[in-house]
Amino acid sequence: MKIGFDNEKYLKLQSERIRERISHFDNKLYLEFGGKLFDDFHASRVLPGFQPDSKMQMLLQLSDQAEIIIVISASDIEKNKIRSDLGITYDEDVLRLMDEFREKGLYVGSIVVTQYSGQPAADAFKARLAALGIQVYTHYVISGYPGNVPLIVSDDGYGKNDYIQTSRPLVVVTAPGPGSGKMATCLSQLYHEHKRGIKAGYAKFETFPVWNLPLKHPVNLAYEAATADLNDINMIDPFHLDAYGVTTVNYNRDVEIFPVLNAIFEQIFGESPYKSPTDMGVNMAGHCIIDDEACCEASRQEIIRRYYDAQKSYLEGTGSENAIYKIQLLMKQAGVTTADRPVVGAANVRAENIQAPAAAIQLPDGAIITGKTSELLGASAALIMNALKYLGGIDHDITLISPEALDPIQTLKVKYLGSKNPRLHTDEVLIALSTSAYKNPNARIALDQISKLKGCEVHTSVMLSKVDINVFKKLGVHLTSEPKYEKQTLRH
Repeated sequence: MKIGFDNEKYLKLQSERIRERISHFDNKLYLEFGGKLFDDFHASRVLPGFQPDSKMQMLLQLSDQAEIIIVISASDIEKNKIRSDLGITYDEDVLRLMDEFREKGLYVGSIVVTQYSGQPAADAFKARLAALGIQVYTHYVISGYPGNVPLIVSDDGYGKNDYIQTSRPLVVVTAPGPGSGKMATCLSQLYHEHKRGIKAGYAKFETFPVWNLPLKHPVNLAYEAATADLNDINMIDPFHLDAYGVTTVNYNRDVEIFPVLNAIFEQIFGESPYKSPTDMGVNMAGHCIIDDEACCEASRQEIIRRYYDAQKSYLEGTGSENAIYKIQLLMKQAGVTTADRPVVGAANVRAENIQAPAAAIQLPDGAIITGKTSELLGASAALIMNALKYLGGIDHDITLISPEALDPIQTLKVKYLGSKNPRLHTDEVLIALSTSAYKNPNARIALDQISKLKGCEVHTSVMLSKVDINVFKKLGVHLTSEPKYEKQTLRH
């Protein structure tokens, strides 16, 4: 993938801007972190060169000044809400995040359970945290939130929430996902800090939409595609345009809530520190694009991928038709169709020719390799083997995996684990390949090519099993699938 983003410049500019923002207040800034902190793969896909852990690296530059608060909504705990990209519940992800932060040397001060109204699952989670020795605070549902400002900014509103004890100038507020209560947690703290004579500040760290790119720039359109299920809409920030005469881009939720935020700021401080939603943001990403066309093309491809994801989610019962329709409109605005994703046609034509599931991958040199379903391998497993042979310069007809490596796996699957299908999944074929590499030089060469698959585009003619999906994720492959099952059964 052609590099279009200067990651080092981004880390430098972003950390400088955050330090500057801290100095505007009483050396106390509550920074709401939107998006993913460790693994912002969306940003790395649409801004090629952006590292998935860029936000983490930026925080590490501020580690001596920063502490982290992780928030989770009680209603999300009660619903067992799943983080789709990792397949784990939000409450489990809170613990994962805490472990990750600590391993990196960052200080996690506490966890906050927000929107609490007596949910039993939230009580159980709080008890679990207490047993682990983790400081946990509770924030409550406020009647009429966010419109009833007089109640919100009172002892019966924010005043009822626990005051979170913090010790560092920069307090990063993050969460497993959107709607967790990050902003409300920040504003509640401003109220409590003000009562204690501290004029703390609030700012947002949102990478998207990029405020200084055009409204219909593909990078910003890709953000709309990524949030189609939330119905987020990019729009011109009218408050910024009115205050400064400058056109900037924000999204509907921030624009809609800004009058309320302004009123809350005025109620707490007497005046608002900001004139627009754009003012609240700390985002230097737009200043670090070094190849606009590379980012545009990467974003157009991301919109197509999101279209396939939306169709898959709808078929599985976790998405809506509205999200599909919205992304179709975004594809028109971006000037793309599914034909602009080369692996789509390659996989579907191969499947049509063999009347069986097939898959295609586009490799770093642009070559497109396909794989088909056979008695021995599934289409995804065959695809990986064919791709590794190509990358290693190994003749297609050369056998890489010995029967001695395959037979025990198939026997285990069918005889002992009750599988009706002896065909190998991607994880099984990679294990067999690694076993064969001990004696087979070609297998060893093929195994050494695995890292080259990262960032490659893959499409399959049918939806895959969770096993194959997870392997592709671990390989760093950008996967899409036709929205149809391999077998026409009711339960999958």
